[in-house]
Amino acid sequence: MPDSRPAVPAAITDGGVLAIARHLDPTTVPDVGDALVEGGIRAFELTLNEPESTALEALAAAARWADGSGIVIGAGTVLSIDAARRAIDAGATFLVAPHLDAQVVAWAARSGVPMLPGAATPTEVLAAWRTGAAAVKVFPASTLGPAFIRELHGPLPDVPLLPTGGVSIENVAGYIEAGAIAVGIGSWLFGGGSRSSIVERAREAVDAVASARAARAEAGA
Repeated sequence: MPDSRPAVPAAITDGGVLAIARHLDPTTVPDVGDALVEGGIRAFELTLNEPESTALEALAAAARWADGSGIVIGAGTVLSIDAARRAIDAGATFLVAPHLDAQVVAWAARSGVPMLPGAATPTEVLAAWRTGAAAVKVFPASTLGPAFIRELHGPLPDVPLLPTGGVSIENVAGYIEAGAIAVGIGSWLFGGGSRSSIVERAREAVDAVASARAARAEAGA
């Protein structure tokens, strides 16, 4: 186990929703960010899997927009230590990956930067945790489902899990009730194509998380 482990940003765990944007034009970042905030989301991930220069511009724009606001900005699809460094230089305060690369996770932990690597098996989940992950991104959630989260809590009750990939309003409650600390939502959240749609869907997701947490607490889970 690592000597120290960066904590999951409270903005992710408190609201329970991590917004994930891909191929975001840097000029649209303030409008998108404002819509997320209006909808109650306080954690915003921008992925790097596009021409990296554009992605880093969008990430830097998001960091400038969020400065002093309490919104946390992270970089997704971080595949190497070099990419992690560039993302942090652009303003990312947490890192996310679709896979487990122990070297990148360990580097992030040593650097004091929370990282959420992807995992799809119990072996990967435990390896990510032992390497220093702040939490583990269960990916792709659409093929694993809430039952996978629930079953993992038996042998691995202390590992915080954040399902991502195919999460929508239809299954948010299932993942939270199964024990996820939060959910990552991308396509469904931004799929409406308008600011008002982002606000409405963000509110729906945040409300669904809150209701599911209340139901889980009432059930004594």
